[in-house]
Amino acid sequence: MSSLIIIGGGPGGYKTALHAANNGLKVIIFEQQHVGGTCLNVGCIPTKTYVHSATFEEAIERQPQVVEQLRAGVETLLSHPNITLIRERASFVDDHTVETPSGQRYTADNIIIATGSSTKYIPVEGLDYPCVVDSTGLLALKELPHRLCIIGAGVIGMEFASVFRRFGSEVTVVEFLKECLPAIDSDIAKRLRKVMEKQGVKFHMQCAVRRIEDGKIFFANKKGQEECVEADVVLMATGRKPNTEGLNIEALGITLERNGAIPVDDNFEVAAQGWASHIYAIGDVNGRQMLAHAAEYQGHHVVNHILGREDHIRFEVMPAAIFTTPEAASVGPSEDQLKEASVPFECHKSFYRANGKALAMNATEGMVKLCCEPDEGRLISCHAYGAHAADLVQEATAYITLGASLSQLRETVHIHPTLSEILIEAN
Repeated sequence: MSSLIIIGGGPGGYKTALHAANNGLKVIIFEQQHVGGTCLNVGCIPTKTYVHSATFEEAIERQPQVVEQLRAGVETLLSHPNITLIRERASFVDDHTVETPSGQRYTADNIIIATGSSTKYIPVEGLDYPCVVDSTGLLALKELPHRLCIIGAGVIGMEFASVFRRFGSEVTVVEFLKECLPAIDSDIAKRLRKVMEKQGVKFHMQCAVRRIEDGKIFFANKKGQEECVEADVVLMATGRKPNTEGLNIEALGITLERNGAIPVDDNFEVAAQGWASHIYAIGDVNGRQMLAHAAEYQGHHVVNHILGREDHIRFEVMPAAIFTTPEAASVGPSEDQLKEASVPFECHKSFYRANGKALAMNATEGMVKLCCEPDEGRLISCHAYGAHAADLVQEATAYITLGASLSQLRETVHIHPTLSEILIEAN
């Protein structure tokens, strides 16, 4: 019997395997496709390659090179003597045993489910048309679409809208909600959308898609009137759903959440009956925080829990970024959420246009919002858009994690001239 079985070789799976192996655990990890998961192969990494490519032609040339280099690196990590990589799918036989399609069975003291997520489609007619793709299909295109319609203005939709407009496509976004990027501060989300509109992206907000028919997307606007747009390619960017199919979860007596996620406690132990807690679910499959770095740190915590070691990872302090042009990023609750929860706070704002480095970079479009307890007390959150917004939010994340105050942030010497000075200029 091994110490640990991990089902899934994405960021959560392979980094957890390495952490466990480095701490003396014998690990078996199952991955039926390429190691690295969605993020490395058809998600974050290919998308960021597009973000940092000048043309569509450069992007489709660089993407496989970047992916293959990183995938080779993961393969090297998984060659650790304490790790055995099985290139098959695994499903549960019981709470200590999994089985592969070839009939081989493997047992372990503990099992981690790290199977990730896949595209969630909205139930409309016309999804079977060849022009309808998900993010994987869009990244596989070899010709730049003249007209691209994106259904959904979340992270995936906004990033691709920004990238493909820059490449030269006519981009239209249809979104059901009142504003894009619901997890971001609404003021910042609106400002970012306005910037993208100036770049040529067309938005139809508060619109419900009804059907797709021969390259036409029909939707009801906020007045209930039917409109339509034409497109050569339609991207479904309507969210992600946990991957649990084929796991034979039924063998464990687990009841999935309404969104299809595997229920877990604060140690990411699966909530089930009839056996001791030694099965865990990390990353997208538990539906808590659908981010690659969340999966990685959840796995790190699980291994520590198995080893009986205490850590101080604060999962409620989870930064996230949207790599549009310009970037947007956030950590902690938005100003709107704090108001709704009746939490006492102060909101401090600063703008890129007043920052010397931003002026020198010709990147004056942007804003930072810092929320803290009254009287410049403990930092609560940071939401931003602008050049390198993700880097600014990452700095704020460190202060929030350590329970620091806005006063302490302001008393930290910052290099001049840098964009990071925008944080201490918030007033």
